[in-house]
Amino acid sequence: MLLRSVVLASALFAVPLNAVGAPLTPEQATAQLYTALRTDPERLTLFLRQFPKGADLHNHLVGAIYAESYLKWAAQDGLCVNTETNSISPNACTKPEQQSQLPATALPHNAATTTAMIDALSMRDFVPTAQDRSGHDHFFATFDKFAAVTSKHSGDSLAEALDRAANENITYLELMVSPALGQLIAAGGKHPLEGENFQAAIATLQKDLPSLLQAVKQETDDMEARANTLLQCGTPQAHPGCHVTVRYLYQTVRVLPPPAVFSQLYAGYNVVQADPRFVGLNFVAPEDNTIAMRDYDLHMRMFKTLGALYPDVKLSLHAGELVPGLVPPEGLEHHIEAAVNVAGAKRIGHGIDIIWEKNAPTLLQTMAKNNILVEINLTSNDLILNVKGKEHPFALYWRAGVPLALSTDDEGVSRADLTQDYYRAATTWPLTYQELKTLSRNGLTYAFLPGASLWQHGILTPACTQKASTACTNFLKKSDKARLQMALENKFSAFEESVTKNRLFKNNKDFVNTNPASAP
Repeated sequence: MLLRSVVLASALFAVPLNAVGAPLTPEQATAQLYTALRTDPERLTLFLRQFPKGADLHNHLVGAIYAESYLKWAAQDGLCVNTETNSISPNACTKPEQQSQLPATALPHNAATTTAMIDALSMRDFVPTAQDRSGHDHFFATFDKFAAVTSKHSGDSLAEALDRAANENITYLELMVSPALGQLIAAGGKHPLEGENFQAAIATLQKDLPSLLQAVKQETDDMEARANTLLQCGTPQAHPGCHVTVRYLYQTVRVLPPPAVFSQLYAGYNVVQADPRFVGLNFVAPEDNTIAMRDYDLHMRMFKTLGALYPDVKLSLHAGELVPGLVPPEGLEHHIEAAVNVAGAKRIGHGIDIIWEKNAPTLLQTMAKNNILVEINLTSNDLILNVKGKEHPFALYWRAGVPLALSTDDEGVSRADLTQDYYRAATTWPLTYQELKTLSRNGLTYAFLPGASLWQHGILTPACTQKASTACTNFLKKSDKARLQMALENKFSAFEESVTKNRLFKNNKDFVNTNPASAP
């Protein structure tokens, strides 16, 4: 009788109930709302934009910046743009009478050239042509076109990335950066690697190590100081980006001769050891590049050797960003496996070619058992590799129990943010709201932040079963990771309270326009 009365009351006052007749919790009501919104693109996007996102773990800072910003900085620096190659020149215009040269300061008054430059410096409106045949080629070509302004404006770039992350409700960024990279590469030229005599190379590189570490530290200090100034951190006018936590992966370039690759890696491992702002290491440049393919196994052995010397340094490696046709069939057979089992990677970036790996079922079991997370880049994989929708191995990894987190890769070049990747996931696979939260939580659980995790096998650590307890407070004090994870949980609570009360998210039949005059 009591249950019937509760049901009747809820019907009269529109209080949603769960299966046993009790009012829904905010989380349950939000889950119900999310299910309803999956067929409503506009409101689903609004919902996902407000949805708290734990982290973006796969984000190249130079690729995160929009072309418009690079062109603005080129104008500030007095540089020229080449209208034949649609690239930013490293110098001022020397022969302004030539049609192929235009001062970047003139771009605001030349709409056609500006449009062409933005299209060339990004994936906007990309259409294959005889000269620009594929999304893959166009994407990787953009980096050389804006390279002239990246190093001088790393602080500006960091500020832009942090503010954008804050607007996306992202708690933590793990940015790939390469301060003083040229000096690390040059060290390999001074101390050549003989075969695979890594120990001898280490002995000679040690002479340059103090100066290399100091150069990396100085460039990182300068980048952060500039970003803090632009964001006005520590003042009443502080930008939202000041509240986003950021750490770095030192990114090294693999498409160079072995001595230059090894010198980068050796110095990179030491950077991570010496500077707590750097929490791991990664490898960049196209995986299908001739040198990257030729030396892939050599590179994995380099990681294995250095990993034995520096066991606390964590790796997130680009592996399996390949599809049939891009490389020969044998080139698809073992890159992810080697990254995991030889190099010792704790996370894999992309992992697209998993179904062509020679031992894919065993590899999937290993990744699931050892919690090797895959950084999923849905928009990037679509634009570069033409892998989209259910062709993506997202569901294969998910079914195998491999942890996943969504990330952006190069959101400025791709011109797509993390919300759009969450939207792709939510509309491609039948993810529940709880699974969406798991993707978000995974970003922090598998971040390379120091400290114990708030979550143990999907369950809150016993110390924080009571979140307001002294035991939980003490646990959080000892863990950078757990503090951010708890901050995310608080954001989830606030989000769920908010969206369930927002009239924009009511069912269509309940929606009432309170301003009829504004109706179309």
